[in-house]
Amino acid sequence: MIRRFTYDQLPGRVVFGAGTLARLPDEVVRLGAERAIVLSTPEQTAVAQNVARHLGARSAGIFPKAVMHVPIETAREARAEARRLNADCAVAVGGGSTTGLGKAIALDSGLPIIAVPTTYAGSEMTPIWGLTEGGLKKTGRDPRVLPRTVIYDPTLTLSLPAALSATSGMNAIAHCVEALYAVDANPIVSMWAAEGIRALAAALPVIMARPDDPAARSDALYGAWLAGASLGAVGMALHHKLCHTLGGTFNLPHAETHTIVLPHATAYNRDAAPEAMARIAHALGAGDAALGLHALAQRLGAPTALRTLGVQEADLDRAADIASREPYPNPRPIDRAAIRALLQDAWSGAPPSV
Repeated sequence: MIRRFTYDQLPGRVVFGAGTLARLPDEVVRLGAERAIVLSTPEQTAVAQNVARHLGARSAGIFPKAVMHVPIETAREARAEARRLNADCAVAVGGGSTTGLGKAIALDSGLPIIAVPTTYAGSEMTPIWGLTEGGLKKTGRDPRVLPRTVIYDPTLTLSLPAALSATSGMNAIAHCVEALYAVDANPIVSMWAAEGIRALAAALPVIMARPDDPAARSDALYGAWLAGASLGAVGMALHHKLCHTLGGTFNLPHAETHTIVLPHATAYNRDAAPEAMARIAHALGAGDAALGLHALAQRLGAPTALRTLGVQEADLDRAADIASREPYPNPRPIDRAAIRALLQDAWSGAPPSV
């Protein structure tokens, strides 16, 4: 095989290990910052307060209002609060919703971000931003929103409920899956992606049985780091287009939506990306990539049907129409009828068949 590819390495610093939250003040100083606004969801206010205590005098205040899909109204309020507090840095503690809010601030002001993930979302490793306005989610890439430092402290994930760990981990696996058949895939990112799938697929069942297992938590966060790095380095395809469509249009929970759609989107691309499918299946220890992903979700007790998230069958035509417009690059050409059939299976919870 004669290889031909382009690889751009993203800037950024990763601090990984149990107890590394204690290094946060040093990382703020390293950026030359003095007033950090701490961002979180309302549910993680206590975690944000703990982070602010670690920062001491370098904490400018807390904004605990991050929500899914980063509504433009929330982004505007957070930007105004950062200006009011004269913040020169943002510390985003939590999952993709909080990291996304930090990115919305950075997109507007260039404020540097330090991310402290408590889930396996992966957004912290990417220059991808997303904002929802008028029921439609818009995404883009901008180097200004890439966190300058990411602190991965597995002890912060010990309190993540097992069910949320499962869907957050499946979300991370989705990043790896699509990186393997991305239009701009390259050997380095493909190695990250395959290893990310392997690490997560091994760790998540252990977490379901023993949520406080430190080794499994560390392995899952390691896999999530690789997944996020893969997501940030290459483009995504049909799966992410479908999830952006469903999440932004119907306000569905992000990780659960990814978990449900992933096996079906993978099956859609099965014949068009055989090498990627073989690597996915091998990393899962399965005979077929799509069926292996479906079986993993079932083993984790994760949701497998869009109808359980409140999607109505009548909504599927609209979702197929939106997802078929302005498609992301994908190994198999986008066919509206096939997308509608894929969504039907995902809605009902049937095994992937496209």
